[in-house]
Amino acid sequence: MPQHKSAAKRVRQNAKRRLRNRYHRARVRTLIKDLRETASREEAEQKLNLIKAQLDRMATRRLIHPNAAANTKSSLERYVLSLA
Repeated sequence: MPQHKSAAKRVRQNAKRRLRNRYHRARVRTLIKDLRETASREEAEQKLNLIKAQLDRMATRRLIHPNAAANTKSSLERYVLSLA
């Protein structure tokens, strides 16, 4: 239990942020799974653009490490290019 008003506020803020961060991480994971199930290259490219934008936003806000975002984008880009 927090002993100060500011500590109580910090607990509330952290809880809100944790939920928001979990939502963004889960959304990106779902989008990536969706992309990997896609067979059409055109559709995959559209999904890839959406995923790349989300990953960039997450990296900017430090929800994930910027290098992790870059590695994920790179591997997904290679996957999309491998589609016929």
